[in-house]
Amino acid sequence: MRTQFATSNRGGTRYMPFAFTEQGVAMLSSVLNSKKAIQVNIAVIRAFVVLRQHLADYKDLKENIATLEKQMNLNFKDINQALYYLLNKDAQEIAQLERKQIGFKK
Repeated sequence: MRTQFATSNRGGTRYMPFAFTEQGVAMLSSVLNSKKAIQVNIAVIRAFVVLRQHLADYKDLKENIATLEKQMNLNFKDINQALYYLLNKDAQEIAQLERKQIGFKK
């Protein structure tokens, strides 16, 4: 009985949320006033900040690796083709031997 936009006939939610969002934690910290709640909310928000920074760094690293990979593929295209041929040569020979023969049979 989960839906994003509609409400159920009996009203209310019947399942626990999977996780807090960063905005949800910020809203919760404005409601709760105990020292422990504030400390926990600050820790959770810091975790979100670290996660966001890690994802940004990962995106930059991924772009750098993709650029480097393109350069290497252009420089070593012949070597890559030779390696691919050598790796798949045995599989091609086996496929040729196992195929069904056509034509005149003795």
